[in-house]
Amino acid sequence: MIIVNSEKLNQLNSISTNDLYILTDFDGTITKDNSDSSWSSIFKNPKVSKKFVNECIKIFNHYHKFEIDESLSIAKKNSIMNEWYRKNIETLINFNVTEEMINYASNNESIMDFRTGAVKFLEAMNNKNIPIIVISAGVGNIIEQFLIKNNCNYPNIYICSNFLEYENGIVKSVKDNNLIHPLNKNEVFLPENIKSKIENRSNIILLGNSISDIKMAEGNKNVFKLGFLDENIEERLQSFKDNYDIICTNNTGYDEIKKKVKILN
Repeated sequence: MIIVNSEKLNQLNSISTNDLYILTDFDGTITKDNSDSSWSSIFKNPKVSKKFVNECIKIFNHYHKFEIDESLSIAKKNSIMNEWYRKNIETLINFNVTEEMINYASNNESIMDFRTGAVKFLEAMNNKNIPIIVISAGVGNIIEQFLIKNNCNYPNIYICSNFLEYENGIVKSVKDNNLIHPLNKNEVFLPENIKSKIENRSNIILLGNSISDIKMAEGNKNVFKLGFLDENIEERLQSFKDNYDIICTNNTGYDEIKKKVKILN
């Protein structure tokens, strides 16, 4: 189901593609909601220990409920998300997770799965020369390799995410100690090479699957927000209506979205 703010949709469909770029989340936005995330995909590797898997599940079960709880204050939730993602990195380090284990997930098509129509959507945006900036709290190495594996790592795509660094093939840190979690996406500083690609473009399509994702475009005026709502729909629907211009439920595919959002065709 797609719920649309008709006025905003008409505005969006009237702008020029030369004056547009896309800010997007990745896990559950470019991929299906019921697909493994770039984090959870790591422990699908048969070489990781059961103890590691159990610890990952324990951490997720403790923190995820706070991520989707729209009743928490931003300050409270921000603190919890920071704690969660620090624990994620610490767990990778403590269990000596290797680069090989990390790469396994992105190269195994049965683990991560594109949202229906996403591959053609990415191809179309590349053909139109519309920049796509991925700001993800996921694992950048996996996202990048997943796109490469599926022939989607186009030159118009720029990834800002948690890129792991290795020492002797073992995870040791996040690159530049730059930890991205669901609530600090507004604090992501885009590299100059990305800024130069969007400096003359004033319209943004924002794609996300949580209320916190709208922070990606904080401070920008001409933002058209499309939200994927696939979890706890009834409890979160009003909040999404208050914050997104277009709401897609029940794993809506990009092929369906393009029927409404003509500029994406």
